[in-house]
Amino acid sequence: MNQEAWRDALQLASMMAESNPAAPASNPDLGTAVLERPEEKTEEQRSDTGDADRFAHYVSRDRIMESQITGRPVVALCGKVWVPKHDPSQYPICPDCKRIYDEMMR
Repeated sequence: MNQEAWRDALQLASMMAESNPAAPASNPDLGTAVLERPEEKTEEQRSDTGDADRFAHYVSRDRIMESQITGRPVVALCGKVWVPKHDPSQYPICPDCKRIYDEMMR
């Protein structure tokens, strides 16, 4: 293709794009298509009520600090998910957390 033919092809492509920039290309080889997927948000089940609230749970100190700053929930060794708000020294240790921790330290 000579320079004039290239210029004509570019001008034609430019005119087509300007006419309807949101329209998909009629030839899939000429452009890029974007497939949109709905975002699936999976929220963790928070167990803010029940027996688990009567215990102090084992959670990494880093996670506790992060939760205090961000307000995001933490996950205890036993699987309880919650946002820490109370002083854990006022509660007995969760038996499931203690059992799991003891098994990890063997």
